[in-house]
Amino acid sequence: MPARARRTLFPEVVIERDSDTEKSSDDEEEVEDDVVESDDQEEDEVEVDARKVKEAEVSSPANKKGKAHITISLKKVCKVCKRTGHQAGFQGPTYIDCPMKPCFLCKLPGHTTVDCPHRAAMEFGVIPASRKRTNNSLDYVFERQVRHRVPSIKPEFVIPDEVNCAVIRYHSRRVTCLEFHPTNNNILLSGDKKGQLGVWDFGKVHEKTVYSNIHTCLLNNMKFSPANDGTVYAASSDGTMSSTDLETGLSTPLLDLNPNGWQGPNTWTMLYGMDLNAEKSLVLVADSSGFLHMVDTRSNSKKGNPVLIHKKGTKVVGLHINPFQPDLLLSCGNDHFVRIWDIRRLEPESCLHSLPHKRVVNSAYFSPLTGSKIVTTSIDNRIRVWDSIFGNLDTPSREIVHSHDFNRHLTPFRAEWDPKDPSESLVVVGRYISENYNGLALHPIDFIDISTGQLIAEVMDPNITTISPVNKLHPRDDVLASGSSRSLFIWRPKEKSDEVAQEKDERKIVVCDNRKNKKFGDGSDDDDDDDDDFKSKKGKKSGKSKGKKPILVTTPSSSKKKKF
Repeated sequence: MPARARRTLFPEVVIERDSDTEKSSDDEEEVEDDVVESDDQEEDEVEVDARKVKEAEVSSPANKKGKAHITISLKKVCKVCKRTGHQAGFQGPTYIDCPMKPCFLCKLPGHTTVDCPHRAAMEFGVIPASRKRTNNSLDYVFERQVRHRVPSIKPEFVIPDEVNCAVIRYHSRRVTCLEFHPTNNNILLSGDKKGQLGVWDFGKVHEKTVYSNIHTCLLNNMKFSPANDGTVYAASSDGTMSSTDLETGLSTPLLDLNPNGWQGPNTWTMLYGMDLNAEKSLVLVADSSGFLHMVDTRSNSKKGNPVLIHKKGTKVVGLHINPFQPDLLLSCGNDHFVRIWDIRRLEPESCLHSLPHKRVVNSAYFSPLTGSKIVTTSIDNRIRVWDSIFGNLDTPSREIVHSHDFNRHLTPFRAEWDPKDPSESLVVVGRYISENYNGLALHPIDFIDISTGQLIAEVMDPNITTISPVNKLHPRDDVLASGSSRSLFIWRPKEKSDEVAQEKDERKIVVCDNRKNKKFGDGSDDDDDDDDDFKSKKGKKSGKSKGKKPILVTTPSSSKKKKF
């Protein structure tokens, strides 16, 4: 007997269309390497295709009884607040805020990122302190021992604003840290998410080496040995700190916080912040649980017991030794605090002062010459400045609004000093929110005068379409090194860059694989997961990088437009 179709009384269906036919800006965007970022990782709302729904009225007893109709809404829904009538996200190179949320840049209500006053003129984003100096006995010490080193007339800033050379897709994963050689001006060291250590001679451009057998995941920090400039110390998220000979590539583990290997995410410890105290021959390194470890470089062994310097269970992402007084240590972490320590009496809860922040602190540095100033970078889009460590540390001297609230697929932004600036007022930091430059969505690198909060310069290249969160200024030369995705770029002042090009009669760009290089940002990481996702991979080890024949692209200096 054939099955009989069941008769069902369907209610009347009313289709409510959205009058706005403009294409939605909530399409899927790539996070880092295609240079379109979005903090909203939630799934799109389910939409009904009106063309597939038949508009038909079905007469039924339910309709005759006056029951309510079923309405299917086709209006576009905001992914941020889940309301209709507006859109949020990127429309071309322009980021549109949700009007129901505070401004993404300054985190204040009443306006959006497009018309944020701090974006139009950065100096308006400076919040001065009510009292900068305390006029106590420490001020006398500051004036006698430190202030005389700072010139009374501020020199003119020299800004590297043109790409002089680059190595494209140098690393197999995104760049995490950079370090210049202490004696050789043309050597740049770079670390990546896979734990690889790169050595690049950007003076000869094509001379480069990548050591892939030192660490198994994120290389978070590097420092040269003060006793031997051919040795570099490195701290990694695999829980080890190593000493590597740059000539041979041989590495010696000095500290291993996971000697038993992978025992689950609750027992795995990672290393982040690191710095050296040359006077005491110590390497100080901090982990993901809030502890500080010390290693004696003379015996290559651990010294003492770890000390809890931040809230237990939180990452200590940055350490910095004061250049004028090496016994002072600056630390910052995910517990929203920056702390000043005396390493001669390191004990839990014995810090000299705590500097509170509203959100996670990415970096904290003493000023490079006198060590009297402090600059911090927090993901609340604030760069905070303290003009004197001898003054009032309860509140910062200035808060500068800047776009660096990064997402999980990026290396954290850090505002770093220019070590050559005698006035100790120039810092460099990458920008997160893209800007519209003649129809191109580019992410410039900002040079900021922290004494006034003024944006001195924003440098960009139309071929670099990726974000540049890792930036390092040369300690002796007018050079800026940038790590953008997996590529490295060397910037020089336009005049000097032209002089160098005339001497060599060419500019060189090295491409490290055979894929087409339409733009610098055309090399994306297919599986660039979050740093913490390493814990869920059960100690997944990275293999050695496959040997790829590099392509050397040269551009004559006489050409008006660079074609990389």
